Amino acid sequence: MQGQDPGELFDVVDEHDRVVGRATRREVHAKRLLHRAVHVMVYDGAGRIFLQKRSRYKDTHPGAWSAACAGHVDAGEDYADTVPRELSEELGLRPGSFPAPEELFRLSPCRETGWEFIRVYRLLHEGPFTLPPAEVERGDWFTPAEIDAAVAGRPADFTPSFLLIWNRMGQDGR
Repeated sequence: MQGQDPGELFDVVDEHDRVVGRATRREVHAKRLLHRAVHVMVYDGAGRIFLQKRSRYKDTHPGAWSAACAGHVDAGEDYADTVPRELSEELGLRPGSFPAPEELFRLSPCRETGWEFIRVYRLLHEGPFTLPPAEVERGDWFTPAEIDAAVAGRPADFTPSFLLIWNRMGQDGR
């Protein structure tokens, strides 16, 4: 998602996540077309979770807290190809410098996901991370209890998709 190019192309998918066409970022968001994204929850060895505060320049949910890494699946890509690309773009991780993230679960498109099919992954990594200012304002490590308290007290500080993911992770026992 580097640079928030409104002309960036995404695959448009049907209700079964099958590709049916392509459209620009701007068109996909304006018309609420179904498309794809990945979110990566990054844990350290102590069980803390790294969250990013989205840049104020983002076209959706600027300044909100979200998963350590989240991004659209570009046209012609699949979910698995997108994960290392996004980890490189948003956290500065070199491909091959981290183990393959584990897929945790999938979310179906809805208003809270921005009409995205989302695959959620888990990565164990201690950092350090290089956060590009166009993508990420800042990031920090939090315990699950700290995130629970922040979500309960200030849900508007988080992206709607992160709130869905966090709720699902709590149901699955994190």
